Amino acid sequence: MAMELLSAHACFGGEQRFYSHASNEVGLPMRFSVFLPPQPRIKALGKVPALVYLAGLTCTEETFAMKAGAQRLAVDAGIILIAPDTSPRGANAPGESADWDFGVGAGFYLDATQQPWAKHWRMESWIVRELLPLLVKELPIADDRIGISGHSMGGHGALTLALRHPDVFRSVSAFAPIASPTRCPWGVKAFSGYLGEDKNEWAKHDASLLMAASSSAPYPEGILIDQGLNDKFLDEQLKPEFFEQACAQVGQPLELRRHAGYDHGYYFVQSFLADHIAHHARILAGLGFK
Repeated sequence: MAMELLSAHACFGGEQRFYSHASNEVGLPMRFSVFLPPQPRIKALGKVPALVYLAGLTCTEETFAMKAGAQRLAVDAGIILIAPDTSPRGANAPGESADWDFGVGAGFYLDATQQPWAKHWRMESWIVRELLPLLVKELPIADDRIGISGHSMGGHGALTLALRHPDVFRSVSAFAPIASPTRCPWGVKAFSGYLGEDKNEWAKHDASLLMAASSSAPYPEGILIDQGLNDKFLDEQLKPEFFEQACAQVGQPLELRRHAGYDHGYYFVQSFLADHIAHHARILAGLGFK
């Protein structure tokens, strides 16, 4: 469970760190990044909120730290940033590479039940049951003030993990999420491989179906989603309209912003990240953070 510090870099008065640890849940070494705001800010505030960011296919624990430009925003908000790797590495799984074919190896932020994936593909349990408790123990994180966000496959993960673990995550947002994976080719391929053919199991990891099954609004302070209208995956794979309909059905406040001209990449994420940091900071501060 011990965290091994791989590297640390001064950044906007704080520190961008990269870690590895031997994961019991995954059964392999897993990597993650952490950005800590300047130490005087942390000392003044004590335990501070944290935002978990889940990246998408072909990404690693380095992608968000290097491409999003989030550190300056986190300093201003007084928030710790956590970015886990997206998938197990080194399992010698079929087709294993840095560029997983969607649905064959990409972590998808769930616990697989089917072979050959069940042994190591336990991304949900790693993040929720192992990584976050470890970080709360080792770093000045307020365990009742943790938000979650993500992009693409990571947007799917952010929405589903938030809906499945509202006791862990107090705020949620997403960029271009796979909003209803049971109704898109990427999701069908991933769920068939990881969960088998029981579609009742699939529904447990579909944000739109999870929201529709809620008896009330699980996040009354609101959910923020940004989607580019020039995103080549929008119509076939992402399908935010299903999540929008489910939120309306249960009275869940949702700000789904559609942006002309923006595609699926990190120029899009950079453009609207400040609003997401502010969204999480507002909600986490409203929980009593001083």
